[in-house]
Amino acid sequence: MASGVAGCTSVSYYAQSLEGHVRIMAARKSVGKLIHDPSTPKALRTKLTSASAIRRFATDELALPDNSSYRSYVDIGRDNVTFAVFAAPQFSLTPITWCFPVFGCVPYRGYFSRKSAAESAAELQQQGLDVYISGVTAYSTLGWFSDPLLSTMLRQDDTYLASLIFHELAHQKIYVNGDSAFNEAFAVSVETSGVRKWLREAGDRAGLRRYEANRKRSADFLGLIAKTRDELRQIYGSPRASQQMAAAKTAAIDRLRVRYRQMRDRRWAGYRGYDAWFNSPINNAKLAATSVYGEQVPAFLRLYDLCSGDYPRFYASVRRIAALSQPSRAEALRNATTCN
Repeated sequence: MASGVAGCTSVSYYAQSLEGHVRIMAARKSVGKLIHDPSTPKALRTKLTSASAIRRFATDELALPDNSSYRSYVDIGRDNVTFAVFAAPQFSLTPITWCFPVFGCVPYRGYFSRKSAAESAAELQQQGLDVYISGVTAYSTLGWFSDPLLSTMLRQDDTYLASLIFHELAHQKIYVNGDSAFNEAFAVSVETSGVRKWLREAGDRAGLRRYEANRKRSADFLGLIAKTRDELRQIYGSPRASQQMAAAKTAAIDRLRVRYRQMRDRRWAGYRGYDAWFNSPINNAKLAATSVYGEQVPAFLRLYDLCSGDYPRFYASVRRIAALSQPSRAEALRNATTCN
């Protein structure tokens, strides 16, 4: 396979991808067997029991694929399963894309090794591009393989675990080659509506309040990013010299940090969950990566409501929109007034 597609991406890149994935697949253990194995640590057994119930909920209540994905487990022994490298021009918010078999064109390259990701980022920087490396806790093979639960997915509470399982299974349900913004926003909408439904049916009111508070902060965060992106678009579209444009870019990012601190200390009453994001370097690649997951989510959630929370109807509506060309797809989603 690698030799057949070497024209768009190097053989070494595919080799590391294949090796990393095969290593994970070879280490899978049945969740059911681990739960009933007396040698399984209690904390892991508890997590896997929750994961098993969440997996059943995904199929029974969210109409997500009923297959062997997330019915096995792998302890990968590190904090991230892969590392995604994003890149964008110095004076543009349009990310660089790479094209792959099956997955189509996406605005990142994934690596199983942090070292390989850093080397790729360094090469892109030498080309004058802004780069950003993001650690990834889960990934989907779109149903081509039986994706396992990973130790990285179990690090936080059950709400986080449910969100990951629902999100990754949504990619198996509907995926449009070459439209990452559509794919990620759809998966986030299934994740969001699914977690809300799961918490309500569990009667976990406190958990639902925490989740909604987190969603609200996420929306506030994406609003800050959108405002800065608008400012940068105006800067990049202006007839300034490169040096002036670079200074204006730096000033816009400085204003973003100031607005964040004001919102954190006032509106969020000191909540610091996003400090790490703002304390690390911010550039066009980082802003582009953030926008991929958020811009179309409200439109998808509105469509879900138009479908009365009926997942099969919602998926059918999304498939009809997905069949359109990319510009028409975004417009149809944005302007939808009925489920049909």
